[in-house]
Amino acid sequence: MNAVNTKRRRILITATAFAAGVGTVGLCIPFVQSWQPSAKARVAGAAITVDVSKIEPGRMITVKWRGQPVWILRRTDQILRNLNQQAHLKNLRDPDSTENQQPDYVVNEYRSLRPDIFIAVGLCTHLGCVPGYLPDGGEGVSNAIYYCPCHGSKFDLAGRVFTGVPAPANLIVPPHHYIGENIIKIGEDEVLG
Repeated sequence: MNAVNTKRRRILITATAFAAGVGTVGLCIPFVQSWQPSAKARVAGAAITVDVSKIEPGRMITVKWRGQPVWILRRTDQILRNLNQQAHLKNLRDPDSTENQQPDYVVNEYRSLRPDIFIAVGLCTHLGCVPGYLPDGGEGVSNAIYYCPCHGSKFDLAGRVFTGVPAPANLIVPPHHYIGENIIKIGEDEVLG
């Protein structure tokens, strides 16, 4: 019978365990790295800056933030007057914006930092369709509105949802702040220093 070489056996077991450990770490590194967002994803979620100086009164532009449409509307004096008429307010589900669809700093009658500039995520709060901007209003509505063609939800130009429509809540106002008189940074709250 051959004698068992315990020294050789220990060396082989140690070498095999070391190789298995290195192999396991090598397999885990790509898996753990996959948890980190890609550079493209980090850029897509980054804050964006927009110059609003060229938006004409009553006009709206759409920008993309986090893969979603974000509307920037320059409201006219007439739009601002219409937003606060009692006849209009009684047709809204949440006219005081008590549900949390906006940062605290825009919980006001216009849902904006500046009355003339309104910013909202352009997705219906019902099923995520993209409503259209109807500057002349729509059927049964005398003022300009946002109208969702998917299921008929209507929002006023402060993003507040009308009663009797499928959308359960007002449009979402993203975090934003002004970094100049006409430059808006969308995607982050103002950093107070």
